[in-house]
Amino acid sequence: MANKNSYDRQESSGLGWTSQAGRNFDEDGTANKAGQKGSSKEKLAEVNKKVIAVASKGMEKTKEVVAVGAQKVKSGTSIGLRWIKEKVQKK
Repeated sequence: MANKNSYDRQESSGLGWTSQAGRNFDEDGTANKAGQKGSSKEKLAEVNKKVIAVASKGMEKTKEVVAVGAQKVKSGTSIGLRWIKEKVQKK
């Protein structure tokens, strides 16, 4: 019996690891699993759409918070300046 090198050895399933390595992948290197719907590019595009939608909602909330905060700063500054003006005029 000839001595098989590690490349030719068979596992308990009957296939050598070199035969098993490329079994679940297409030629372009992407996973090819049974029952998998759509390509990875389509899934990535779908995920990107969801991320953009969530980010847009977050951006709208951020804009509202910034607008409210800016209004508070503006009114606080205005009140503070009026208070200072009153104190200076009394002297």
